[in-house]
Amino acid sequence: MEHTQASSELFSLSIDPVTKAHLGETAKWARFLAICGMIMLVIAFLGVIFFAYTMSTLGGRFAGIEGMEGAGNPYFGAGFGVGMAVFYLILLAIWFFPLMYMLRFAGRMRTALAGNDQQALNVAFQNLKICFRFIGIVTIIILALWAIALVFGIIGASMFT
Repeated sequence: MEHTQASSELFSLSIDPVTKAHLGETAKWARFLAICGMIMLVIAFLGVIFFAYTMSTLGGRFAGIEGMEGAGNPYFGAGFGVGMAVFYLILLAIWFFPLMYMLRFAGRMRTALAGNDQQALNVAFQNLKICFRFIGIVTIIILALWAIALVFGIIGASMFT
């Protein structure tokens, strides 16, 4: 009777050795993925800078191509490069935050498991929650944009039939 009552209470949860091992492995994978993600962000950032520089230096070459939208405008390439760079820098900034919270989760979880620190465990789970919430909100925004694009695509297609 007492065992049933204790197991049904929410606050009687405990971290046994199996759970501790799972959380430790989860923290290792979260750290690995966060570090790989940060490295990819740095590489993408360098790629964006290279692209913007290349487009700005080649901008004058687009000015004389007939049929090109920016024909006659020597600033077309530079403007295009800067516009794309800003767009991708915003995307990189957006994805920096979930990686940062994932890395924080991994660090706090390792601290919590090494020292049986309840406060560090709470902070670790709080960082994991923020990471997933952020990814969820970005996913909802992307799905909404896809839905809007689909509606406009259907309206546009129906106008030509």
